[in-house]
Amino acid sequence: MASSEIILVDENDNAIGTIEKMEAHHKGLMHRAFSIFIFNPKGEMLLQRRAEKKYHSGGLWSNACCGHPCPDEEISAAASRRLNEEMGFKTSLEKAFDFMYKISFENGLTENEFDHVFVGEYEGDVDPDPAEVGDHMFKSMEEIRQELSEKPERYTGWFHIAFPKIENWRERNNRQ
Repeated sequence: MASSEIILVDENDNAIGTIEKMEAHHKGLMHRAFSIFIFNPKGEMLLQRRAEKKYHSGGLWSNACCGHPCPDEEISAAASRRLNEEMGFKTSLEKAFDFMYKISFENGLTENEFDHVFVGEYEGDVDPDPAEVGDHMFKSMEEIRQELSEKPERYTGWFHIAFPKIENWRERNNRQ
């Protein structure tokens, strides 16, 4: 079971302490996080619709999985662990890039994250945890780009920030 303690970091991702997860989100403190983007062999991205009862952004579409490493947990190990817990499958993950973002929500919570982005490929059954995920689907990058433009309210705030970054990364790395 994952710890509710997360790692506070500075703008260079140096650990500066730990804090209870919800306290970090109430205070808007920068912490270490990860985001996982999964693609099938056709180059379609796995999206999840967050469960309605999530502490923020419930019912919105986003990337395959996000999370926080526990103190003293290697970030890549945390990403693999969380992908299996949340989406019900395992696949190899490649570190792509990092970025920082800060988004405040109507319920008073703030995501202030130094986000490590991982990418993987998977084709097979997806068996998500219903407490975390309301729905899931694979969708082409073009379809996602169009929906982000035409129906932005359907997607999480961080996905709007991360999507162009993952598109650029895929282009630079000659991915479909």
